[in-house]
Amino acid sequence: MTQQESDLPSGLSAPARRALVGAGYVRLEQLTRISEAEIKQLHGIGPNALKQIRHALEARGLSFSDGKSRKGQL
Repeated sequence: MTQQESDLPSGLSAPARRALVGAGYVRLEQLTRISEAEIKQLHGIGPNALKQIRHALEARGLSFSDGKSRKGQL
């Protein structure tokens, strides 16, 4: 994967980047489908990485999912 294929924050630590890529997340938009609580559970995602990701999402007008299931809602 090259930096051009990923828009994850460039200052993200190697363990955090590996955790995200290993879980299948290489683009910020993909992170809008999961909650902040879910991303915290990934081994390698610490407080600093979470802060960087949150700021990168906010800079693009994005955010983590609120964590509520939409199943069964009309």
